[in-house]
Formats: sequence, C-alpha cells, structure tokens
Amino acid sequence: MELYEDGIGLHKVKRDTFLFQPADFNHLERGEIMPEARFIYSFSYDYHHRDLCRLECRQMFQQEEEGKVLFSDVEIDPSISPFLLARFEIITEAKSYDKLLPLIRKQLLRTEGFKVDYLSLEGDPARFEERKQKMKEVGFCIFAAPDFKNPSMVYSICTHEGMWYFGKLKRHDGAWRKHNNKPYSFSNSICMHIGKSLVGIASEGDKSKTLLDACCGAGTILLEGCIGGFNIEGSEINPKTYYGTKKNLLHYQYEPNLYLSDVAQVEKEYDAIIIDLPYNLYSRSTDEITAHIIEAAARMSPRVIIVSIVDISATIEAAGLNVQDYCTVEKRGYSKFARSIWVCER
Repeated sequence: MELYEDGIGLHKVKRDTFLFQPADFNHLERGEIMPEARFIYSFSYDYHHRDLCRLECRQMFQQEEEGKVLFSDVEIDPSISPFLLARFEIITEAKSYDKLLPLIRKQLLRTEGFKVDYLSLEGDPARFEERKQKMKEVGFCIFAAPDFKNPSMVYSICTHEGMWYFGKLKRHDGAWRKHNNKPYSFSNSICMHIGKSLVGIASEGDKSKTLLDACCGAGTILLEGCIGGFNIEGSEINPKTYYGTKKNLLHYQYEPNLYLSDVAQVEKEYDAIIIDLPYNLYSRSTDEITAHIIEAAARMSPRVIIVSIVDISATIEAAGLNVQDYCTVEKRGYSKFARSIWVCER
C-alpha cells in the first residue's frame, strides 16, 4: 500500500491497482496540436471541477485541455459535456487575420442563410467592437445572403497562439440546465455537472454505446444521459427512490428503461455501467453491499465508472477490475467532502 495525495488528504492505495501512467493519456505535450487536428474545443469550468474536466478529456480525447483549449481530430458533440463551450471545425488557417480573409474568399462558399460568429478562446483580448467588425468582414467573404435569426450554417473565426482560424461552429446547448428544477431530489445527490460528465466519461463520447446507471438515486445521471441522446437505462433497489426517479423522468418526458431491482438481477450486458455508490444515508450501505454491487457490474460490463466517498481500491481489484484513471471532486463550499471517481476496466 502507498499513500496517494489528492488535495483533500492522504489515502492508502495499492499502487499495482493502477494500470495508467500520465504518459498513457499525454503522449503529446498538453496543449500541443495533434497532427492534422480537425477541431478546436473551448472549455469553461470552475476550479473545483478542473480535475473532473481533465479526466473527461482524457477519456474522450485521449489528451487533456490546456488553457481551456484543445485541438483534436476526435469529433464530439459539445452539448454532452458540462465543460465544453463549443466545437470549431477548421476549414482554413493563417498566421495573421489579414492573410486569413483571402483564404476564406478562395473557399467560394455559397451557403444561403449563413451566419458568422466569433469564438473567443482563452487569452484572446479582442473587445466586442473589434469582434463585430471582423465578423462583418468575414461575412463579405461568403457569396450568399445571411440569416442572423435562423441560420442554416454558423461560420466562425478564432485566434490562438498567433494563428487565425476559419471554420464551422457548434456551440453548447444549455437546455440540460432545466434539470436543476427536477421535482424530486435529496441533499447528497450528485450535482448535474458531475452527472453529465459521468455519462461522457462512461461512453467516451460515443452515443451508440449502451449504458446503465446502477443505483440511480434521484436519476441525475439518467436525466443527463437522456437529454444527451444516449442509450441509457437505470436500476434502483429502493422503491421510494425508484418512484422519485420515475417522477423526474416523466416530468421531462423521458422514457428510458428503469428497473426496480438489485443491479445483479438486471439480466443484460452493457458497454459501460455507472455506479454512484450508496452513501448510507437514504440507502443502506456496507462493505458487503458495495462489493456486491461492483462485482455484479463487473460481470455485466467491461467498463465500470464508480463514484465513492471512501477508498474502494481493494474492492475494485477483488472484482477483477483494473483502475484505468481516477480523480477526486471536492464539494463546493467550506466542507472537505469529496467524491472519488474511478474509471475501471476488466
């Protein structure tokens, strides 16, 4: 056993439980542009979600963001992450803004009903009037009539580390924030940001994967999976909690399969399973119950994402799983309460 320090405290962790090393995810230096990167991603997060955002990046992009910007050849819908502000698909680039304009004209774009936007990346000092003027100038390089209210295509420009880029822009859709007003909840529920990020981590950004939210509680993870368009189901053993989750789902007109059962009784296999382990508050929990849940999930899926407030490395190993990645997320405020997120594979 070795001591692992995560900023909250020291934990005893069996070192050979961990298969990952930083180089596994950072084969490129952080912030280095991947060869032939097609996309630029812009991020936003509070300090207490920084490590969660970087865990999500490692799982979806195989690299971390740097300075809230990431270049990648991986195409991800920005609305599946609570931290992604936008996805910028690069069409052309230049070493200065003046050199970019003729390159845009050479594209001979004739997209009727287009709109031009300006993506401000971290460190871009341009003020509103300057951005507005540049958007106007870019618009004149496109040979079609614009539509500012209902555009058929949103083009954009941005600048990063001395380079200027022109491309297609897809911004984050914040409709998921309506879940903050769900009718049923309780005090120790995970926040929507964590729930949404867990779906992205479990699926690695792939909406075709089948997911199970085991021990679904108030349904926070289920709600985010549903609005993100994922193939997700849930299970809950506590009848009161189960019907609360049903109430939340019906409130937003989502209809995923929801099982009132022990997770071990769900006779299906999934690409990934998410477990927010019981906290022994509203649902009873013991070491035996924890082991039972994790072992059942390990039989049903090759990939298990576990949220816990205690060290469960020995239980994970006993279930035949290996920890591929890990982070902790502090609860906002003055308390030292923190959740650990374990990305496990068998």
